Amino acid sequence: MRILRLITFVLIMLYTGAAFSQTTLFHNFNGYTLTGKPGAEAVLVKFDAMLIRDGKIAAVGTLADLEATYGKQLADQRVDLKGKFVLPGITDAHGHVLGLGQNLMLADLRDATSESNAAATVADFARKNPSAPWVLGRGWNQENWDVRQFPQAQTLDEVDSERPIYLTRVDGHAAWANSKALELAGITADTVSPDGGDIIRDQQGQPTGVLIDNAMGLVERVIPTPTAEQQEQALKVAFEHLLARGITGVHDAGVDATNLQVYKELANDNALPIRIYAMLSATEPTLAELLAAGPYVSDDDKLAVRSVKIYGDGALGSRGAALLASYHDAPDQHGLMVTSQERIRELYELIIPHGFQINTHAIGDRANRVVLDEMERAYNTIGGRSLRHRIEHAQIVHPEDIPRFKELNIIASMQPTHATSDKNMAEDRLGKARMKGAYAWQTFAEQGTIIAAGSDFPVELADPFFGLHAAVTRQDRDNQPQGGWYAHESLTLEQALRAFTLDAAYAAGQEQVLGSIEPGKWADFIVLDHDPFARDAAILWQNNVNATYVAGEREYSAN
Repeated sequence: MRILRLITFVLIMLYTGAAFSQTTLFHNFNGYTLTGKPGAEAVLVKFDAMLIRDGKIAAVGTLADLEATYGKQLADQRVDLKGKFVLPGITDAHGHVLGLGQNLMLADLRDATSESNAAATVADFARKNPSAPWVLGRGWNQENWDVRQFPQAQTLDEVDSERPIYLTRVDGHAAWANSKALELAGITADTVSPDGGDIIRDQQGQPTGVLIDNAMGLVERVIPTPTAEQQEQALKVAFEHLLARGITGVHDAGVDATNLQVYKELANDNALPIRIYAMLSATEPTLAELLAAGPYVSDDDKLAVRSVKIYGDGALGSRGAALLASYHDAPDQHGLMVTSQERIRELYELIIPHGFQINTHAIGDRANRVVLDEMERAYNTIGGRSLRHRIEHAQIVHPEDIPRFKELNIIASMQPTHATSDKNMAEDRLGKARMKGAYAWQTFAEQGTIIAAGSDFPVELADPFFGLHAAVTRQDRDNQPQGGWYAHESLTLEQALRAFTLDAAYAAGQEQVLGSIEPGKWADFIVLDHDPFARDAAILWQNNVNATYVAGEREYSAN
């Protein structure tokens, strides 16, 4: 009889949700969230209290309403946020987590003002890391230098001629190497540039040290591959960096098998403090086997694997973006398809039958057209329209192709800070006439295309408030140019926030559990010191994150 009573008690507790349940009331704050359907139908609502039970939102509203509904003792504990401001956790819909972590441990050349200044930074890093077999760095951008031209290997030889030096450009689509790195890679005047890549040469045909897109692989294949332990270390560095900026989830744009295994081990050990939507890299040798294993989603939604990242073309800054017409400032160049159209077709035919979403990098208008053409062909032959496929960047799209995004149900995964970073060189590359359809956020939004916003870190800085600011103002953080760069394509703050929250969740098929502060969804939210909706747009980027919560647990605190 005693056992029967005990079983009955446990069943009652489970049925009522009281067993093992932990409730927390957050109150005394000003909160904003987009609710309802993703896209233009979403509604911005305000609230000042939320009840969290077992990591999920149980109720949202005013404190008076929640107490009237649930009683004064509605929670096990109360957290007074002292008048601060609350937003849903930010999702960066296109970042490179491992790359960010590794980048934080490499020579940072983002602020270099010249070739010699970049070399001096590398020299300082090399002195501080005397045991490193390779001197590695990232972030150089010749468009920000006093002389806007590609650098030379000889400049790095003066830093160190015995150790190989390899420095990736800010966009990840070009690299600068010293002569030792070229020697180890076997790159000489006789080396043929690989398909989808280019070895930049001087007038005598000698390699200058700059490698574009697929040519980078000639050096990268001789750089020691990071071990799983080193990858885990870099990931943890990245997690800490992202959480401090209010990012609770990332769509990781291209992970290999080792990276994926590290993620799964962290998820199994309950050691993922952030949500990862991992895109399998199309160049992963075991892609077919990974696809055959089917989609993977952890029970706590911390890790989801059901998409594939394909590189279509290169980047605009290195003239690797594939264009329909030649470059305005280099009439003999049209850019590069890193993955051929034939191979893209093969990959679509491989991936879609397994039910995986396809996310294809396309920056130039030719690359975007190729992707749209191949996606349309795939729909007509093998289906897959419902998988919410995406074009990553969708940066320069021919105006005739923009409506095809809506027609083909393609999500535009776009990065606002790319526009403010590229504004100094985009017209040089394209000419003014071809800027229509470039960085065309509002045009996409008005036709009903879902925009998922990200940063493409570490190409850009990971702070999402830099992205919100760029989206709304079309200006850099020095408020230039006045009035905004092609300001008619700017987004409202509501649209921009939606692109970083609810619509980003939709782009990962997660809008039922993430993306807004609504009952039934995971309690991912951030606490700010200022009200973004009451601030001058010019200083939107200056918001400070006081705390970041994932599933109701505080994963970061500024105090």
